[in-house]
Amino acid sequence: MNTSMWASALCAGGAAWLIGRRNHEARRAHSLFASEVSHPPRPRPWHRIVAAGRGRVGHEWWCLAAGAVVSLLGESVVPLVVGAAGVPVAARVRRARDAGRERERRGEAVIALCGEIAGEVRAGRQPGESLRLALDGSDAGVGSGAARSAVLAAAQFGGDVPEALRQAAKEPGADGLLGLAACWRVAVDRGAGLAAGLERLEAALRAERDQRSDLRAQLAGARSTAVMLAGLPVLGLLMGSALGAEPLRVLLHTGAGLACLAAGGVLECAGVWWALRIVRGAEDR
Repeated sequence: MNTSMWASALCAGGAAWLIGRRNHEARRAHSLFASEVSHPPRPRPWHRIVAAGRGRVGHEWWCLAAGAVVSLLGESVVPLVVGAAGVPVAARVRRARDAGRERERRGEAVIALCGEIAGEVRAGRQPGESLRLALDGSDAGVGSGAARSAVLAAAQFGGDVPEALRQAAKEPGADGLLGLAACWRVAVDRGAGLAAGLERLEAALRAERDQRSDLRAQLAGARSTAVMLAGLPVLGLLMGSALGAEPLRVLLHTGAGLACLAAGGVLECAGVWWALRIVRGAEDR
């Protein structure tokens, strides 16, 4: 009986606390929104420092932080050295991931560019004007500033637009601009319909993008399995520490432990590299 009374009192107190907190947060939000209109808040100095640090410090430095923590727990400098060595590797992985995202974004922009030019041509505008309006209205996926400027100049002043598009297609993810250049060349030389060709090109690029997305989704399970298997040794260390076996002392302060750690690290890196290489090879096909 006493237990049920205490449980009821605890639940009632928690509900009252949640209701009061919600009302307090609502009043605080109302006061903030009311004062924000007349007096916009100024960013604090430490907010600016944190924002600048987020832009300059990458996630790869967590490897060094994790190595420092394990080094303190294991009373050895080996994890710190390994963490420091993992920083450039993690940075390279991050740059490759960012480059892949930029490549996908540029491919999406090329598809949107084809649709916008086709729409402008269907509306009765000239091809050069349509290209210029499409480039001015969005990022358009033409690549770097120099390539974008070259395409804009060719479209505005009657230059060689297909050649400018072929040069811009050298940017990663902008391969679809080669098809746009071919459609442009056929439409100018033979008088074919540019809008119809661009619509077919847009449909083909969308189908290719969807196919890559489906393949990436199918391979996500294999990639996740490889990463999960790579984390099993860490789970083993945690279980050994929980059982009182002191695995860090054995690995970091004995000759046999250091040999096992080195061999295991090499095999672990080789296994992860090989599994991810297989996945990337399947994605590139």
